[in-house]
Amino acid sequence: MPFDVSAGGRPAAVPGGADAGPPAGRPGTLAGGADAGPSAGAAPARRRLPVEYVLPLRWSGDAGLAELTGYLRELGRLVDVTVVDGSAPEIFARHAAAWRGVVRHLTPDPAVHGGNGKVVGVLTGVAAARHEHVVIADDDVRYDEAGLRAAHRLLGGVDLVRPQNHFDPVPWHAWWDTGRTLLNRALGADWPGTLAVRRSTFIAMGGYDPDVLFENLELVRTVRAYGGTEATPPGLYVRRLPPDGAHFRGQRVRQAYDDLAQPARLATSLAVLPAVLAALAARRPGLLIGAAAAVVALAEVGRRRAGGARVFPRTAALAAPLWLLERGACSWLAVAHRVLGGMPYAGARITRAANSPGTLRAGRNAQSTPEA
Repeated sequence: MPFDVSAGGRPAAVPGGADAGPPAGRPGTLAGGADAGPSAGAAPARRRLPVEYVLPLRWSGDAGLAELTGYLRELGRLVDVTVVDGSAPEIFARHAAAWRGVVRHLTPDPAVHGGNGKVVGVLTGVAAARHEHVVIADDDVRYDEAGLRAAHRLLGGVDLVRPQNHFDPVPWHAWWDTGRTLLNRALGADWPGTLAVRRSTFIAMGGYDPDVLFENLELVRTVRAYGGTEATPPGLYVRRLPPDGAHFRGQRVRQAYDDLAQPARLATSLAVLPAVLAALAARRPGLLIGAAAAVVALAEVGRRRAGGARVFPRTAALAAPLWLLERGACSWLAVAHRVLGGMPYAGARITRAANSPGTLRAGRNAQSTPEA
């Protein structure tokens, strides 16, 4: 199912040069501070990357504006940055004043329609991108220079890169959610708040569906359906700021709704509470203890994978059984939301978590089949 995302963008500048070399700078920084210019004995200036960084956002307040502005300023020294801002006019105006001369600041393209505002922002930003390599990131993602260079380098050989987020700092709710991350890592790959994609691939497939809830799964599945390739490097760590506690609590059922697009995961989640209740009814707590221990062991495998012990807390695997219990309860609530018409999102309801791979392949085949 194609979406026209090319009308509002200019032609991409496809980079022809190689990566500038090994990454520099300490973790958590982009260029090690402001560029003071050449001086005696100073290291040569770092080469900018031919990369577009697309940040879609829609804020209702400006509590994190100063911190985000500092990050964008550092980011802009290394890559070109486009912020697609769907905030209310008065907030948009404050952002425009803060980011003038720092980033390119756009409104969402009014010609692009969809229930998921983040996807509308991504469609707008990628269409307007000035480079072939595009990093898409949520407003709580904090790349360092090494991460950007790694994503750029990997996009030289694949169509999409899925990095690995980790929380820093780690308050209790971020620790709790890290249990999910570790299980995902042990069983395959996690779902981060950032992806990197080739603009030519994105445009050729017509973007992706703006009326689904699990937008990153939708983008990955669409790339695959159109014959694209994906890299999921488990050691490409990108820092993520934790949400506040209220936001975390408000996301529990919404994130469980994502599993409606992954039937095997949904079935596993729905089975958790009945299994726990059955063990309690049979007065067999040993079964629960054994199951919890197995989940912790599996999560620890994910924590240690690809040097993950450097970024994930030592106790994080202990959160996995707690998160699994939470997901088991929230999955039933998510199913109830589906029966009632979808998940509330930005004043409306979104029914689909994501399109199935078969649906996307059928859409591609229909697009490529010439009319009689």
